[in-house]
Amino acid sequence: MEKRKAEDPSSERNFAKEFEDLLQELSQDEDSEEIISEMNVLQSIYGDLSIGKWESGQHRKADGRVRYEVHTRYELDSVDTRIRVLVSLPPSYPKNGPPQLQLLSRYIGAFSVDSGLFGAILRTYISNGGVEWTSESVCVFDGIENVKERCFRWYSDRLSGEKVNEILREDEKHHEVTPPDMVHDDHDDMEDFESTFQDTKSPPAALGTSLPPGVEIYVAEPVIDRKSIFVGRACRINDPSEVKAILSHLMTDRRIARAAHPIINAWRCTVNGIVHQDNDDDGESAAGGRLAHLLQILAVDNVLVIVTRYFGGILLGADRFKHINQAARNSLEIGGFLDTVDDKKPGRTKKKR
Repeated sequence: MEKRKAEDPSSERNFAKEFEDLLQELSQDEDSEEIISEMNVLQSIYGDLSIGKWESGQHRKADGRVRYEVHTRYELDSVDTRIRVLVSLPPSYPKNGPPQLQLLSRYIGAFSVDSGLFGAILRTYISNGGVEWTSESVCVFDGIENVKERCFRWYSDRLSGEKVNEILREDEKHHEVTPPDMVHDDHDDMEDFESTFQDTKSPPAALGTSLPPGVEIYVAEPVIDRKSIFVGRACRINDPSEVKAILSHLMTDRRIARAAHPIINAWRCTVNGIVHQDNDDDGESAAGGRLAHLLQILAVDNVLVIVTRYFGGILLGADRFKHINQAARNSLEIGGFLDTVDDKKPGRTKKKR
C-alpha cells in the first residue's frame, strides 16, 4: 500500500505565540479560568506544538463559543500521523453543555476521511461509545483521546485483513519489549504477578537501589481484565530528585521489570512555591499523560504514582486507560493522598513495600 506523508499544514505556524495570545485573550474574561487551566494541562500532555488558534484566526465568535485547535500525532502503519481537532466550547463551559469536537484532518494515513468518521467525532459527547459529560467537569482531554481511538479503529478497518493482523502483531511485540536477557511470555507475566501478590509471606529479594529516606510505597490490589494485570503504586515525594531513585529502585525488582510496561508514572511536587511535574508513558502511548491529568483533577501534590501493566496477550483498546487510571487512584486512596479514604472498599487493601 502506498504510504502517504503525514499532513502537517501547521509546519510554519508559531504555536508558542498562538497559545500565548489565546491565553491572553481568554484571561480578559473572568469566567474563563477553568478553560485556561484545562488548556495548560492539554499543552503539558501533548507538547508545546499542540494548541493553536482556530485557522479562522478567531478564538471567540458572536455566539459566545471559545474555539481552538488541538494537534496531536502518533504512528499509524509506520507513518507519523498528525491529527487536527477543532475544540468548540459553549458559553459557560464546563458548567453548561459539553464541548464539540470536529476533525480538521483530511487524511488518516493514506485514506481520505469520510462523512461517517467526521459525524462520529462531532457526536463524541452525545453518543454511545463516546465521552460522558457531567456539569462542572472539564473533559476535552478525554474527548481528544476518544477521537484518537476512533481514528485508529477507522483506519484499521480500511486495511486488508492481512495488514490488520500485521499491525496487531507489531503492537503486541511493542507491548512486550524487554531486555534481551529477560525475554518472557504471558505465563511469565502471570507467574511474576502471582509471586508478587500471592506469596506475601516471603519478602522480596533485596533491591540494589535504595529508596530515599522516609519514602514508603503503597501498593493497591491489582485490576485484572482479560489476563492483563494493572498494579498501582503511590508514594510521597519531597523533591523532584527523588523520582529517579524511586523508579530505579522499582526496576531492580525482577517481578516489576519483567512486566510489559513496568513504570508508567506521573508526579507533582511543589518546592519553594513552584510546582514541578512530569510523566512517562513507559511505552504505553498517552498513559503517562492520563495519569498526570488524574493528579491534576484530584488536586494532589508531592506525590508520585506508578502503574505496572502485565500484558495478557489480548489487546484491550481504550479499556486499558480506564484500568490504568483506576489502579493509580486505588493506590492514591490507600496511601491517604485523597481527601476521603475508605479502606473497607473491596480491592483497596493497604500494603507497603
